[in-house]
Amino acid sequence: MTATTVSPTTSTDITEAAPVRRTARPIPTARLIKVELRKMFNTRSGFWMLISIGALSVIATGAVIIFAPDSAVTYENFAAAIGFPMSVILPMIAILGVTSEWSQRSGLTTFTLVPSRGRVIGAKAIATFLVGIVSMAVAFAVGALGNLAGSTLAGVDTVWDISLATAPQIVLGNLVGMAIGFTLGVVLRNSAAAIVGYFVVSLVLPGILALLASVREWFYDLQPWIDWNYTQVSLFEGATNTTKEWAMLGSTTMIWIVVPLVVGLLFLRRSEVK
Repeated sequence: MTATTVSPTTSTDITEAAPVRRTARPIPTARLIKVELRKMFNTRSGFWMLISIGALSVIATGAVIIFAPDSAVTYENFAAAIGFPMSVILPMIAILGVTSEWSQRSGLTTFTLVPSRGRVIGAKAIATFLVGIVSMAVAFAVGALGNLAGSTLAGVDTVWDISLATAPQIVLGNLVGMAIGFTLGVVLRNSAAAIVGYFVVSLVLPGILALLASVREWFYDLQPWIDWNYTQVSLFEGATNTTKEWAMLGSTTMIWIVVPLVVGLLFLRRSEVK
């Protein structure tokens, strides 16, 4: 019999045989935004919310053409008619966009693929405001067409009474409302609770603050600095022009958006995802 000699395996051979491990690349932010935009369309609630923006814009425009007197056929009135349902729908879209991970129980999958919760929430915020800006552009376009059609049917001159300086304030006013809804979604992380909370802070709380300002003289001058609905209405009317008025807007934004959003993000980063 002949003996077989087996040469010992060196460390160099082991190193050469070991597979090369690839470095995992983080998912690009642009892809996260695209995914969040797609998720906003995929759900039935989000889909019909987006469809309702165009539908209600057309309905509001038709209502002005049919029921408004000839003297009221102006671009400002068309914008006001379209803006009312928009101011309600857009915050709901923001709420549903941020609470979808918890209401549909997809958060575990999302945060496993993207462990950085801050990046996910940031992508949701960008996607939400992109939808808001596009929706406002559609609303302005529908209002312009309605103004042209209404003035033609009524036989009056076409009145464009919204200046280029006022239009950005109207857009900003709607974005502020969306930011309030987004903040409530981050803080509460429940669609129903956030929607109820939004109607409380947008409909109930302003009335309470206005009543308090009317019966307490010391609160009259303080109200514009803490009532976000007061500064939002000022934006819709294009009346935010002075440094003091912009400072009031900054104060209400800090109280109702920045501080609660920071607190909500701190709790969200430490909360258990199921």
